[in-house]
Parts: sequence; C-alpha cells; structure tokens
Amino acid sequence: MKTIDEYNFAGKKAVVRVDFNVPLDENHRITDDTRIRAAVPTIQKILSDGGAVILMSHLGRPKAGPEEKFSLRHLVSRLEQEFRTNVKFAPDCVGPEAAQLAHELQPGEILLLENLRFHKAEEKGDADFAKELATLGDVYVNDAFGTAHREHASTAVIARYFPNDKMMGYVMQAELENARRVLENAERPYTAIMGGAKISDKILIIEKLLDRVDNLLIGGGMSYTFVKADGGEIGSSLVEEDKLDLARKLIKMAKEKNVNIMIPVDSIVADQFSNDANVDTALSHHIKPLWMGLDIGPEAREQYADVIRNSKTILWNGPMGVFEMSNFSVGTEAVAEAVVEATAKGAYSLIGGGDSAAAVNQLGYASRVSYVSTGGGALLEYMEGKTLPGVAAIERTDY
Repeated sequence: MKTIDEYNFAGKKAVVRVDFNVPLDENHRITDDTRIRAAVPTIQKILSDGGAVILMSHLGRPKAGPEEKFSLRHLVSRLEQEFRTNVKFAPDCVGPEAAQLAHELQPGEILLLENLRFHKAEEKGDADFAKELATLGDVYVNDAFGTAHREHASTAVIARYFPNDKMMGYVMQAELENARRVLENAERPYTAIMGGAKISDKILIIEKLLDRVDNLLIGGGMSYTFVKADGGEIGSSLVEEDKLDLARKLIKMAKEKNVNIMIPVDSIVADQFSNDANVDTALSHHIKPLWMGLDIGPEAREQYADVIRNSKTILWNGPMGVFEMSNFSVGTEAVAEAVVEATAKGAYSLIGGGDSAAAVNQLGYASRVSYVSTGGGALLEYMEGKTLPGVAAIERTDY
C-alpha cells in the first residue's frame, strides 16, 4: 500500500475524499472549521508536488436532493482564505459540468464538488456513481476518517477504480496510528472516560475496554442506567430500562477483571430539562422524584479529576453532562482540565471525536491534549474491532 509521502502528485489530478461536514449557522457561516483545518496538510502536499486537487465531501443529511443549507458552496470562501487561491466550484459532483471543470483543472488548482449526498447513489454505494466520480482524476486519496465506517460510493467503492493509485491522506493515517496506540501500546495506568446519553451506543466499546483499562469513568445520561442498575433512585433522569441487566453485567465484569469502574457519586440535578430550571446537587443514588441528573456533581468531578491526573493513557468519548447548557457543562469542563493537566505531565490523551472533541475545541484545549479525533463513530467502531470499509478499500490489493 502506497503512502501519501511516497507518492509524487506532479501532473496528477487527485480526487480527495475529505470530511467537510462542518456546522453552519442560519446565515451559512462555518461555526467550527476543525475538519477543514485537519485536511490542509494532505491538500497542501498534493499542491506542493505540482498536482491538482478535486475535493469531494458530504455535508449534513439532505433528505431528497439538493438543499441550499447543505450546499458546499458555503465553504468556498473559507478554502480560498486557507489556500490563498481561487477555488473552483462544481454545482454538481457528477455530470458534464463537473467533468469539464475537472478536465480543465491545472496543476496547483483546486476544484470543490457539490455535496455528494445530494445523490442517493452515494449512500447506497452505487458502483456507477463511484465510477463517474473516479473518471474525474488520476489518483484517489481518502482523508475522511469520519466516514470510514460507511460503505459509500466515495469512501469505499471508488477505490476499486484506482487499483494502483489509491492511498490514505494524513488525517486517516494519524487517526489509525493514534487509535492503535491506545489499543496496542497503552502505558498504564490507562483510564477510559465514557459519557453521552445512551449506554446502548457504547456497549461494544465498553466491553472491549474492560480487557484493557485500569479505570473506567462513566458520565453523561448513560450513567443513570448504571445508577439504577446498582439499586439507586434516579428520579426522572434518563434511563434505558431494557439495558439495566446489561449495566449490571458490565459492573460485574469490571470487578472480575479488576477494573476500577466509577459511576458519579453525586449529580447536578434540575426539575426540568432546561438551562433555566431550578438546579440542586444530589447523591446520584438518591435523586428525588421529578428531578433529573444533568451533570456529574462536585464530588464526582474531584474523584474523576484525581484518577485522570494520575493516568498515563487517557481515552475520552462523550461529555459528562448536557454540555450545550452552561449550567450543566461544569463536569465536562472539569474532566477536560484534568486531561490537559495529565497530558502536561506526560500522559497520552486521545479525545474520541463527537461531543467530547467539540468540548475540547470550544474550551481552547485542542492543542493541549495529544490527539483530537475527527471521527467519533468511526473511531468507536475501529476500537470495537470492526472493519472500516473506507480503510479496507485502500488496503485491498485484489483490484
């Protein structure tokens, strides 16, 4: 398998699958450009070699064809600012106009194609659609780790049309290297922090981690399923009733494997799901009826921070509370600060995409942790031991 550093792009047109699924406000302005910045080194390498770049991505979840709010046209000015050059835009990702613009593209130039998901064929993994995208260039580079777990036309199927000219970009390479580090070469003590709303989203990764970690810190909405499974009274907190037996099983497995599993000892509670609700602190096992836990409490924050600060390897996926509401963001901020402190003392910290990555970026800590993943779902699936179609398609040598 070729690497991007081994390949000379001089005179080549590179079709590059990037993950430009960035958040836009109501005026179509980018509110977080992390994913764009992540792709810059790959694009720059191709341009520096004397190649041309054809960028393709999805944005959002368009339901039935083109929607203005999901148009990649809104990213053109940001890309022109980044690369200090005129960026051409194809109003469709396939068809005669895209083909003509790609044909006329000169070394050093950039062409951005319209949203791939304006075509149903993208998510269906349609071979004809993938083949038409492939005809636009000479070489295929996949740098979209955030979609590597999807067998879509642009992330997996297209690779078969570039049997000898396909490779991963720098983002993909870095994501896999960092994931392997916490999977295979983790220094101890190793602490995993799992948050988010639902235990059902994290079952497989938690089971895998119980064979690897020393500490497992549970936060977010899913912690109340654990609390109830442990005999606690959780008021009207979020709970997955059908996962109580599973939570008990995971607690038992942790004890058998000598993993220190921690459930928040106390919580910030509210009488409604609102930033304007009445707020109090309660023991997580004794939340009053009609009140709900929306963040880890002050004692839990201190306990978690203490474990994190004494760790050598840290994996964090999911916030500790309803981070988007300021009254319930303190737990996530405390965990982030502890991860930064541990990293400064020499620990290796991997932030597992999604909301935890957003939190670290918003707090300005991205440069103070070891690595912030751009793909939450893809990272979790990789760590669960699943094959990622986008990675497998590059690694395959039989076509």
